[in-house]
Amino acid sequence: MENFGYYAILLLMIIIGFILVKRLAGCIIRTIVTLILIGVLAVLYYTYFR
Repeated sequence: MENFGYYAILLLMIIIGFILVKRLAGCIIRTIVTLILIGVLAVLYYTYFR
């Protein structure tokens, strides 16, 4: 049941990131935000699932 919390947080971050990327205009800003989100998700993955 512990992993459910991590999956819920991960899903919430993906949804928030998608909304932010969708609302932001400009290709460069969208790329930067996407890279930051991927980095944060990778850090969370390695922190909690390793």
